[in-house]
Amino acid sequence: PSLFQALHQLYYDPNIENKNLAQKWLMQAQVSPQAWHFSWLLLHMDKVPEIQYFGASALHIKISRYWNDIPADQYETLKSQLFTHITRFASGSKIVLTRLCVALASLALSMMPEAWPCAVADMVRMFQADDSNVDGQARCLALLELLTVLPEEFQTSRLPQYRKGQVRSVLAQECGSVFPLLEQLLQQQDSPGFIKQKVLKCFSSWVQLEIPLMDCENLIQAAFTSLQDPELFDTAVEAVVNAISQPDAQRYVNTLLKLIPPVLGLQEQLRQAVQSGDMETSHGICRIAVALGENHSRALLDQVEHWQSFLALVNMIMFCTGIPGHYPVNETTSSLTLTFWYTLQDDILSFEPDKQAVYQQVYRPVYFQLVDVLLHKAQFPSDEEYGFWSSDEKEQFRIYRVDISDTLMYVYEMLGAELLSSLYDKLGRLLTNTEQPSTWQHTEALLYGFQSIAETIDVNYSDVVPGLIGLIPRISISNVQLADTVMFTIGALSEWLADHPVMINNVLPLVLQALGNPELSISSVSTLKKICRECKYDLPPYAANIVAVSQEVLMKQIHKTSQCMWLMQALGFLLSALQVEEILKNLHSLITPYIQQLEKLADETPNPSNKLAIIHILGLLSNLFTTLDISHHDDDHENAEVKKLPVQQGPNPVVVVLQQVFQLIQKVLSKWMNDAQVVESICAIFEKSVKTLLDDFAPMVPQLCEMLGQMYSTIPQASAIDLTRQLVHIFAHEPAHFPPIKALFLLVTSVTLTLFQQGPRDHPDIVDSFMQLLAQALKRKPDLFLCSNLDVKAVFQCGVLSLKFPEAPTVKASCGFFTELLPRCGEIAPVGQVVHENGKVLLQAVLEGVGGQASRSLMDHFAEILFALNKHCFSYLSIWIKEAMQQDGFPSARVSPEQKETFSQQILSRERVNKRRVKEMVKEFTLLCRGLHGTEYTADY
Repeated sequence: PSLFQALHQLYYDPNIENKNLAQKWLMQAQVSPQAWHFSWLLLHMDKVPEIQYFGASALHIKISRYWNDIPADQYETLKSQLFTHITRFASGSKIVLTRLCVALASLALSMMPEAWPCAVADMVRMFQADDSNVDGQARCLALLELLTVLPEEFQTSRLPQYRKGQVRSVLAQECGSVFPLLEQLLQQQDSPGFIKQKVLKCFSSWVQLEIPLMDCENLIQAAFTSLQDPELFDTAVEAVVNAISQPDAQRYVNTLLKLIPPVLGLQEQLRQAVQSGDMETSHGICRIAVALGENHSRALLDQVEHWQSFLALVNMIMFCTGIPGHYPVNETTSSLTLTFWYTLQDDILSFEPDKQAVYQQVYRPVYFQLVDVLLHKAQFPSDEEYGFWSSDEKEQFRIYRVDISDTLMYVYEMLGAELLSSLYDKLGRLLTNTEQPSTWQHTEALLYGFQSIAETIDVNYSDVVPGLIGLIPRISISNVQLADTVMFTIGALSEWLADHPVMINNVLPLVLQALGNPELSISSVSTLKKICRECKYDLPPYAANIVAVSQEVLMKQIHKTSQCMWLMQALGFLLSALQVEEILKNLHSLITPYIQQLEKLADETPNPSNKLAIIHILGLLSNLFTTLDISHHDDDHENAEVKKLPVQQGPNPVVVVLQQVFQLIQKVLSKWMNDAQVVESICAIFEKSVKTLLDDFAPMVPQLCEMLGQMYSTIPQASAIDLTRQLVHIFAHEPAHFPPIKALFLLVTSVTLTLFQQGPRDHPDIVDSFMQLLAQALKRKPDLFLCSNLDVKAVFQCGVLSLKFPEAPTVKASCGFFTELLPRCGEIAPVGQVVHENGKVLLQAVLEGVGGQASRSLMDHFAEILFALNKHCFSYLSIWIKEAMQQDGFPSARVSPEQKETFSQQILSRERVNKRRVKEMVKEFTLLCRGLHGTEYTADY
């Protein structure tokens, strides 16, 4: 197509395929040598702006990316052509003008400082020269546009690092040609608003070049004056914030001190904006105050003699934190201030003790006030008002409260136990004051503050918690938000309750009552789970009641699936602390209704609705068995030792139950063998039980291995291999229980090898799990590879195939298999033999991966294989790598024979014993193979 046809297609053709083709063709055209010629043709004044824009863009691409193609003797011609076109477009299309300015900016950055010494001063001079054809204002705007895009183009330019530093310092010196012009334009009475706006944007752009703050002082003051003009307000805010926020600014403390009075001078404008509900203005002024406070609190605190003016700034920010109205509906400003309070606290606590003591005296009262302000801001609006909020607003408010919660937790470091006492006193006064009944919002916010701290900070030493636990039952709970917070507060205190078990009865009835309310599902269930986990040894007296209430809510189906699962976990913790016969009795009453349901479901013909019911019941059992642990493997309580129960005799209750339901599970399995999710749910029950019971699971091993074998031979599924891996892991060193597991391992291996012959590409999950199983076997029970009926060579070949899968997790698992296999070359003869005969194929696959076939994120895993080959088969590796690298274009056409030789020598050098170095060599080589070496892609690598 011709250029114009392609552009016409790109802009006007409704067919998306044609658009895409045109775009592809045009992108190639832009980088072609002809672009120099056609760009100027497209910029003719008789063309439409879209076509002119394409011409200007092509020029910019050529100058910015292909600078080295331009002969030095053409620089001046190019420069003057660009100046001419910019002048021509000064009163033409705005988008084309901007593109041309960007092209000239790019040219200037590449020529500075040698080829074009005073570039910026030249630009200013060129545009100030009287050119009667072009209107003065248009010329002025074009110059401002050019000066604005210059620093922006510098920030995104592809200049090499050493040039970046050089050009930055040249530009910083050249601001002497720019700033006086900007000041003059801002101070002229007759400058129109749109010019002043452009001036402020231009200043914003320049301050990001780390220009000394004192050189910006006059313009910052002028920007403060512009804040009074509604038309310039937003741009002036950006300019002031950018100038104050540049990292270099903290070196100019005197200038920073001079900026405090004008910031404080904005308070009247801020109050008026708040009164009239002008959110934009209050937001902008707050941004300025926070920029000064947050970026420079350390520098300003250091000026001890100016402590009062800094305190005034802190109080202004406090006003912004407590700005009237509910976030995010009536105000969006308060959230901007939260990080300031972190920064200020960090800075105060980082001083040496004497200075810190002085500042603590000044700022402790400020931080107590902050807590009051934050808890006021965290209050819910009235029920009526909240009812009108959109779900998006409610979600933003929830996140805002989490931010407040995090801030309170942080502030605890500064205020300590006194903070809890003050919250407790306020809550006590609120709940006992009969004269003035308080709103639920007020109570909720105070509790929320308490919960925020108790959730993460150890409150065991606080003397106010007993009082708080005493107050909680006095709260009259009238609505969901308050009830939720009461629940979460009890949950946050569960560790404290474990140390003060006499208080459990104060709060447990509230939790059990809340369990029956679907609206409190998440808070009540998670709180019960925490109490059952932390306080299980003190719960036996309440166990019957907890089980009865839980059973009732489960049967009524009050809770969603995930809360039902948590509830089962809670019951598992609870039952773990009872005597065996008690556990069995409770399990019987808890599980029987589900077993009866499952029996009915097992007789039905499979369909989607009974599938969900089956998965739900199997999930409940899994979750119960996840935490039901009578051997107390996971007790981390320091005081659990004291309360531990005598060692139980006889079979484990979980095993008793599993044996009772085993046939039923087999029946379900036989009907649902084709369904991966049901099979997964069945495997999960045993997997969770094995993980929790460990050796106690032994009586189940023979029947489970038999079932898994039948299941896997009929329809192979990844979840069955994962369960086999668990069994190998736990029973590897138990000669009495291992024979059935060994038989299962061999069966799974032979079935999977057959699957590989038929084509494994559709089963990356099975291949992934199989590789993990092999690695586990080599780690825990390497003599499995001595079995006469294990085809080690076939297993090895499967591993090599798996290294070529496109799925990264599968490749990672295969690398893990070889990393375990290679060290066994010496001790397991069959492994040694296979590796020596077939290792070259493995090396070939690894080099292909490194050469670009595999994802770059996997290179460390490939490096591990090379490291192991080096360590365990060095003499072979030196021959193999030589042979492999002699192939033309292998492992990539992008690397030269010299680069391949260097890599081979590095891999075989003395550094091969250092795993970190081997990983670096592989990273380096893979970048060469991919043609990415030394490009911007490698920066984050």
